[in-house]
Amino acid sequence: MRRILAMVLCLSLLGVPVARGAEPQYVALTFDDGPSGRFTRRLLDGLAERGVQATFLLCGYRLEEYGALAQRIYAEGHEIGLHGYSHKDMGKMTCGEIQAELRATLALLPEGCHPAFLRPPGGSVSPAVAEAARAQGLGILNWSVDPRDWATHDPASVETAVLKQVRDGDVILLHDMGDSSVEAALYIVDRLLEQGFCLVTASRLATLRGVEIEPGASYFRFPCQAAGA
Repeated sequence: MRRILAMVLCLSLLGVPVARGAEPQYVALTFDDGPSGRFTRRLLDGLAERGVQATFLLCGYRLEEYGALAQRIYAEGHEIGLHGYSHKDMGKMTCGEIQAELRATLALLPEGCHPAFLRPPGGSVSPAVAEAARAQGLGILNWSVDPRDWATHDPASVETAVLKQVRDGDVILLHDMGDSSVEAALYIVDRLLEQGFCLVTASRLATLRGVEIEPGASYFRFPCQAAGA
């Protein structure tokens, strides 16, 4: 039933007419720090059941251990972005050190995967980060909604934090690193679908809003142009 609901709500992405009513609202779910074994598997199962695609910002050292999961993420139509190799603070690195992290991570991605985004760990951006991202042809994906799911084991607090502030064009920051985060993420998906939101990847959201990703530039959300930034 959830999968059918998701498909109906997202028909507009394919140019299929839908019932008259309010204009669709779009948000992007993003997941940092993975892949992470059973948590990522549970999340992917839930997203597949609901017909929803998301953006996964992956760490190289995790890819070393869970390469098969990265293959699954990519095969199921989700977007993959970079989160560095070591998850160390890129704001304290030189451009050369950052580029080494990016190259090491790129080498571990599924064949044919060409990421559009870098998300530095902690959102730490510096001139060196921007320069390295530019050199690799990557935009810098930040976020506009952060429920700090990594800091709590209470799914309800995460759900409330997202649902009370989310709006059209937002980029939501979550993680696939624990049961409470995954539980909260799937509940958030259900509530957003019920409210008429369509959940898409960050790149798809940018495209829908007429934004061409500029390497080295930072993006926090992708609002409807008529609504302003």
